[in-house]
Amino acid sequence: MAESLGRSTGRLAGKVALVTGAAQGIGAGIARAFVAEGARVVLSDIQLERGQALAQELGERARFVELDVRQEPAWEQALAELLAREGQLDVLVNNAGITGFAEFPAAHDPEHASLEAWRAVLATNLEGTFLGCKHAIRAMRPQGRGSILNLSSRSGVVGIPRAAAYAASKAAVRNHTKSVALYCAEEGLAIRCNSIQPAAILTPMWDAMLGQGPEREQNMAAIAASAPLNRFGTVEEVAALAVYLASDESAYTTGAEFNLDGGILAGAAAPPKPQ
Repeated sequence: MAESLGRSTGRLAGKVALVTGAAQGIGAGIARAFVAEGARVVLSDIQLERGQALAQELGERARFVELDVRQEPAWEQALAELLAREGQLDVLVNNAGITGFAEFPAAHDPEHASLEAWRAVLATNLEGTFLGCKHAIRAMRPQGRGSILNLSSRSGVVGIPRAAAYAASKAAVRNHTKSVALYCAEEGLAIRCNSIQPAAILTPMWDAMLGQGPEREQNMAAIAASAPLNRFGTVEEVAALAVYLASDESAYTTGAEFNLDGGILAGAAAPPKPQ
């Protein structure tokens, strides 16, 4: 971490950020990058031990709070405590999300998915994002500016027949991002809202889908081959985009969506054959 901080250019110096789902994966990567660029970062998650350990590792500009994004009183408490301690909120990253496969191992296709699984995925991915946007706008309104980043997905752009709830939730996140952006502009607020849409970024979220042993390697190779760039994306690549959208460099960018998918959504293309 010290090496990363040494390369900081201070692009987020003076900003206070809240990152949900920050105990691992993309959320952890974004939190690391924000601290490295000078922000004070509140990491939140329901995985207490992992979240607390990461905040301690990141140093004095990071701390952890428990936050279940599905619960509105939890948002109210977290934002009230953040404002009391930090005095402002400049950036919110709505990253917390689930695929549903780990929690509900049964089928997730439109014919066989259970209503329980459907509701659980939408409660975290969509309702959690809705509540985050709602309370971030209220927290940012006094200063009249800020940046909200919503993590959507390539799965929110195209249909995913075996992950119907996940795809529906991420599509709704894309659309709600635009509604938030337009609402804030109509209110005369320089509060921007944009969505990041990763495809295959290798994080623990993929474990339930990739399997174990030889099966895992085969599945990883097949997924990597589906992208024109013929590889998985990295957490660091997502975090680099998040830094830009959180910074003042993107002050004229709102209601936009950014694909990080190795070229999948650009159209059909044959990846290079292995040598």
